[in-house]
Amino acid sequence: MLRSVHMKLVMIMVLLILSLMAVVGAFLINSVMAFYLEEFYTQMSQVFDQSQNPALSRTLQTENSGEENGAEAVLEIMQAYSGELGLDGRSRTLYILDGETGAYLAGTDEAEGRGLEYNSPNLTRALVEKEEGTQANIAADYMDVALPFSRGDGQYVIYILDNKTTVNSLINQIFVLILESLVFGLFISILLSFLLSKTMIIPIQRLTEGAMRVAEGDFSRRIEVTSRDEIGVLTDTFNDMARQLRDTLRQVENERNKLDTLFLHMTDGVVAFDREGRVIHSNPAAAVMLGCTIGGDTTYGQLFGGLASLEEVMAAPDHLEAERQVRDRCLELLMAPFDREQQGGVLAVLHDVTEQRKNQELQREFVANVSHELRTPLTNIRSYAETLSDSAGDIPPAMEKKFLGVILGESDRMTHIVQDLLTLSRFDSGRDDLKLARFSFEAAVQDLYNAVYMEAQRHSHTLELELEDGLPEVTADRERTVQVMMNIVSNSIKYTPDGGKIVISAGRTGDRVWMQVDDNGIGIPPEDRPRIFERFYRVDKARSRQSGGTGLGLSIAKEIVARHEGVLELVDREGPGLSVRMELKIEGPRHE
Repeated sequence: MLRSVHMKLVMIMVLLILSLMAVVGAFLINSVMAFYLEEFYTQMSQVFDQSQNPALSRTLQTENSGEENGAEAVLEIMQAYSGELGLDGRSRTLYILDGETGAYLAGTDEAEGRGLEYNSPNLTRALVEKEEGTQANIAADYMDVALPFSRGDGQYVIYILDNKTTVNSLINQIFVLILESLVFGLFISILLSFLLSKTMIIPIQRLTEGAMRVAEGDFSRRIEVTSRDEIGVLTDTFNDMARQLRDTLRQVENERNKLDTLFLHMTDGVVAFDREGRVIHSNPAAAVMLGCTIGGDTTYGQLFGGLASLEEVMAAPDHLEAERQVRDRCLELLMAPFDREQQGGVLAVLHDVTEQRKNQELQREFVANVSHELRTPLTNIRSYAETLSDSAGDIPPAMEKKFLGVILGESDRMTHIVQDLLTLSRFDSGRDDLKLARFSFEAAVQDLYNAVYMEAQRHSHTLELELEDGLPEVTADRERTVQVMMNIVSNSIKYTPDGGKIVISAGRTGDRVWMQVDDNGIGIPPEDRPRIFERFYRVDKARSRQSGGTGLGLSIAKEIVARHEGVLELVDREGPGLSVRMELKIEGPRHE
């Protein structure tokens, strides 16, 4: 309560009034005391000064003939000047003293010698030094004058003593007046403080309330400006400050939301550590990449201590790079210090390079496979061609024809490999557009069955066709679709031992048509099934090459079906063999 501005203002006003009245009271009392003291000695001087009243001096010193008591005679003379001396018998008294002993001889006081101040310096000076005692002493509680003189043979002292009763009475009245003025002044000060509170404290309280609302984040209300003084200017300035602060906070909030959204949804993992190695921030991608929960108690040493120490990263001129393997992920780490001047901490950025490393490996494997696939037919062609060249005219026509057949076969094999590579290249670059058209899906499956029937008979396979009734027309690239069908069925014929069974079935499910090929051949081991659609991947490389396979057929088929927004997958089944299913949209792929 005492800390409020209102109470401080009241206390200031009270102290001001108290100080003012104390100063005024002291000044008045001292002035009254000085006035009465000066007035007293002025009166005494006017009566006893020889230059101003020589007759009194001669009268006092002249003794009348037959005078029995000089003190009484002096008293009678002085009573003639009682008015001028202000003698009243109560506060100011006249004494006639013996000039040698100081004994009381006569006076205006009824009690002989009552109230005499024998310790007075003025009286002592008159009795001892025989000189006038007219020294003023404002600190004494009396005023006095002692005048020695001779009258005939006797020595006398006229001693006038004022006990300041009149002065003290007046001072008491002044003191009472000062107290009354003080009470009235206090009342006025309190009243003024309440009046000032309306013009000063209330605007300050409004400013305080407004500042509290701003501190709580409420910028909706503007403080009313009721005056044009300094407080009004302060209020107006505060409103402008609050508006600018609101706009600034909105901008900061927008930027923070953008950063939070980016930080939350970015694919790279980010983990920030303070200078002690404690986690201060992380995004979900980092926890997913590291395969662990990142909390406030997680430390740098637990996550990356084995790669580089926190001190090494803090001392790094730019950043440190490292790689880490987490389960089946390959992570590339960039660790750099931030806020070097304040030694803020370390920021670690995790980038999943698993696919990149895998693609690099696939590229190396792809180059190796292409080189190997092309080298084999080229070697055969060169060998047979050199034999024909070196033995020209000596080789029987039948063997020469056989050699030329091998050369043509290897040339066709190289042509197929190059064509498949070109097809994949066009798919990768997006330049091979589909030629969409409406055609009968049932007729396409029937044509496929007729085309491969003789090949299946050469391997003594039992080939069956199962079609649902009412298969609709589809929108697709018929040539590419038949190419996929042919690849699936051809693989079943190739990799099913002679005398096997192959079933081609087709039907409709919702907005899609499907074709499935089931065989009881050698199948694919579970560990190889995830990679069966990879380029140049073969389960049994020796058997594939012996059958003329390049490992690109299923990759091309997968790309064609994907461009049709369809599905090509292996179907789980019991027993030996393999089931491959293809699904296509009836209305074809969407093109924006």
